[in-house]
Amino acid sequence: MTTNSVGTDVAVSADRLHDAVVQILVGEGATLADAAQQAEVLVEGDLRGHPSHGVRRLAVLVGRMRNGLIRTGVAPRTTWISDAFLSVDGDRGFGPVVAGVAIEAITRRAAESGIALAAVHNANHMGMLAPYVERIAAVGQIGIALTTSEALVHPWGSARPMVGTNPVGIAVPTESEPLVLDMSTAAVSMGKVLDHVATSQPIPLGWAVDRHGRPVTDPVEASDGALSPFGGPKGYALGIALEVLVGTVTGTAFGPRKQGTLDVEHVATKGDIFVAISLDRIGGLPHLSLVEAYLQDVRASGTGPDPVTVPGDRARATRAERLANGIPINPQVWQEVEQLLEEHGA
Repeated sequence: MTTNSVGTDVAVSADRLHDAVVQILVGEGATLADAAQQAEVLVEGDLRGHPSHGVRRLAVLVGRMRNGLIRTGVAPRTTWISDAFLSVDGDRGFGPVVAGVAIEAITRRAAESGIALAAVHNANHMGMLAPYVERIAAVGQIGIALTTSEALVHPWGSARPMVGTNPVGIAVPTESEPLVLDMSTAAVSMGKVLDHVATSQPIPLGWAVDRHGRPVTDPVEASDGALSPFGGPKGYALGIALEVLVGTVTGTAFGPRKQGTLDVEHVATKGDIFVAISLDRIGGLPHLSLVEAYLQDVRASGTGPDPVTVPGDRARATRAERLANGIPINPQVWQEVEQLLEEHGA
């Protein structure tokens, strides 16, 4: 299966989507290896039901490449500041490429020392955090990922965008599938608001405010205003704490000085942190049976016929369904992909 129509969307196979993104990025000058890693992360966003972090972001990546803001074929510079602290200068490389270098280094080091942390700067947008922490969990280690974004979220009691969406990713191995958390500290990502702009659909009340601080359902007004923190003041507190933590550890910008993940004009000034904790090295492997039993108890704790889900369950189910039946892609997004393919003679 390649493409067909599903409602108003276009169903595209994961392989076809991956190949299309690779062709476009290589046509724009990326190495094949870099293009494949970036394409994998974009396709994973769509496979898991998060189009805001999927191929919809391709046009921005292409614009950044054309403006010299993404370098390809670079070797991120890594420096072990201490036995467990790795500093990574991404040299403006693709986010997934830089992340791959960081994760490979810290998982090797954690296997020796028990824990290792990579502090990344000067790298482009990472995309979803789940694939990275899953990669760490796949080698029997707990994975943690933190990143900052442009200031898109208003502080509690303010209408000005002063805090990033600042997502957090955590993966904990179990005896079966890992528990995988990947969530923003905003009520929603700006990418999801832009998805609603593209489809002319209203957003739920509580996602965002306009420039005057009034809650809105118009996605255009929301994109000109600010996202709201999830959970009110508690979400704001968590978001700003992560802002300060990541910025301090990576030596990167804070608040409105962060740029370069949504635009095509500025060098990326956000930071990223990856942590690996070796369960084998710290003697935690025997505990995995208790983790597995606990999560199964949680799944069985519902009051209705359907099981309760734990973080990672729904994304895995969505991914399996879309691998079998195709990924629904917004027709405007697919048209952009086809236009870029035509530009490169594909």
